[in-house]
Amino acid sequence: QVQLVESGGGLVGAGGSLRLSCAASGRTFSTYGVGWFRQAPGKEREFVSAINWGGGAPYYADSVKGRFTISRDNAKNTVYLQMNSLKPEDTAVYYCASGRKPTLTRGDVMDYWGKGTLVTVSS
Repeated sequence: QVQLVESGGGLVGAGGSLRLSCAASGRTFSTYGVGWFRQAPGKEREFVSAINWGGGAPYYADSVKGRFTISRDNAKNTVYLQMNSLKPEDTAVYYCASGRKPTLTRGDVMDYWGKGTLVTVSS
């Protein structure tokens, strides 16, 4: 089992920044990495960004490229999502997830999920 805990959400004005953290514990060695997903009110969950524990280029949704940066600290089993130039449309509950398959951009194949952290961007 793997446990994931998100933190760092909050209220910020448009153009502001937040850094989300996803702390993983348990059998993290059994997973490929961590993905961030978000779900806005009344909308479906969507992929945001992902990174492998072992290296390689990170993945980003087109909507966040150039504004969000994902990084990892393997020693701490923690993945970060630095979010800059935030827009009101970034408002959502952000979830981190982890999976045993190499496809980290698809929520339907992820095995473990955190409870989410709310990000609200005011206009």
